[in-house]
Amino acid sequence: MTLDKLPVGKQARVRAVGGEGELRLRLLDMGITPGTQVMIRKIAPMGDPIELHLRGYELSIRLEDAAMIEIEELQ
Repeated sequence: MTLDKLPVGKQARVRAVGGEGELRLRLLDMGITPGTQVMIRKIAPMGDPIELHLRGYELSIRLEDAAMIEIEELQ
């Protein structure tokens, strides 16, 4: 499952960060690393971007970028 498919309010753990080059490095630098717990807090009215809660802060990313992040949903 990828992060763009996670419902609002559900928690998940990052399994892998896809992408290449600068985009992948940027996602890793923002704290989206394997093993990190994330939760989708809200989605913009037009559906893009999404706001994540991770590592004690909020982060907004585009759906296109979220589709490159593999997750496992937590119970």
